[in-house]
Amino acid sequence: MGLLDWLFGEFIDVIEWTDNSHDTMVYRFNRQDNEIKYGAKLIVRESQVAVFVNEGEIADVLGPGIYELETKNLPVLTKLQHWDHGFNSPFKAEVYFLNTKRFTDLKWGTKNPIMVRDPEFSMVRLRAYGTYEIRIEDPARFLREIVGTDGHFTTDEIEDQLTNLIVSKFATVLGEDKTPVLDLAGNYERFSDYITEHIAPYFKEYGLELTKMLIENISLPDEVEKAIDARSSREITGDLDANLKYQTGNALGNASGGSMGDMIGMGAGMAMGQQMAQQMQQHPTQTPPPLPNQLPQYYIANNGVQEGPLSLKAIEAMIQEGKLTRDTLVWTQGMQQWEKAGTILGSHFMQTPPPLP
Repeated sequence: MGLLDWLFGEFIDVIEWTDNSHDTMVYRFNRQDNEIKYGAKLIVRESQVAVFVNEGEIADVLGPGIYELETKNLPVLTKLQHWDHGFNSPFKAEVYFLNTKRFTDLKWGTKNPIMVRDPEFSMVRLRAYGTYEIRIEDPARFLREIVGTDGHFTTDEIEDQLTNLIVSKFATVLGEDKTPVLDLAGNYERFSDYITEHIAPYFKEYGLELTKMLIENISLPDEVEKAIDARSSREITGDLDANLKYQTGNALGNASGGSMGDMIGMGAGMAMGQQMAQQMQQHPTQTPPPLPNQLPQYYIANNGVQEGPLSLKAIEAMIQEGKLTRDTLVWTQGMQQWEKAGTILGSHFMQTPPPLP
């Protein structure tokens, strides 16, 4: 520092700090050899506090206002400097201005996915990111624990550490919460408040207050999101017939989507598909009729047990042996339901001689 700077410093009797950087948290007032003139004016603005450090020890913390640096206004520093005689020579001390406003739009995010249990998807990996706000709550603690002797401390110097703290605690809170993944989006505000409440105590250890924490997004891995998108696409089509009609009309109405022949072909294909669907609904699937010259096969219900298929000769033998009566239920190809043998095979019963007396 040159002679002119030294002389200019001797005549300065106002200690103040204005900031337009928006990210400076702590600023140390620069003075030649840290000498402050007795009776100098100290201006502390709103959203500021001034901290006096004497020989490495915090002496006084002053809030907003205008102070005259003399014995009666600095009782703690007076005790340290032995100002009991009231001498007017300059005294050596460092003045730190701490910005107590809110520092907003600080970013946080998970570097690696967090594995959690989910009631619907069993196990999932989640990523999350958002913003948070902080402010200096305990200037002395913040100066001791974080700043040290740094003369120009900005949010960049602590943002990484706070982000790591948030992510580590966020993983714990997320693991304890039982909200399904698909319901997290509808609970971002509640979840943000819950996380803020549980993470804020760790910020107090640094002399900081976590005023707000916002979750902007909680996302799943790409392959899981693609599977969810595919399922959503199937669900959103709704009625298949209505969707086909919509696609056909959309294709016919979009002249730039292809040639007229392609659109007509698409429409014909859609119409054919609809016709086939209607035919399938009107004519349910049936088994083919028996081949020509193929003897019919019969099924009988004997004591609740189905037997068959049986040829007509086998049926006649059972009639002759008395194992099949007119009341026995019989079914063959082409019948809608079971019928009594007397109705279906009545002629065969007539050819059987009556029992012997």
